[in-house]
Amino acid sequence: MVKGGLTPIEALQAATLNPAKFSDRIGSMGTVKKGNVSDLVLLAASPLIDVNNTRKIEAVILKGRLIDRKSPDELLAGVESASRQ
Repeated sequence: MVKGGLTPIEALQAATLNPAKFSDRIGSMGTVKKGNVSDLVLLAASPLIDVNNTRKIEAVILKGRLIDRKSPDELLAGVESASRQ
């Protein structure tokens, strides 16, 4: 999306905030706040500086469970499981 002309923040919003707005679920999804449905990807560097930093994953919080970089097998299993739902 950035190669197509969006800024890094616009590209990130296109993947997170905008789908929640489109599906009229902005009250429970699309932002990080208490009570929202939130799976998080924790990065080693800011994607706002360089969108390629989205590949520098340090940890993932998936369904309330922390999966750190030290356990890639768990991460892959969690992603595979989530994709089936």
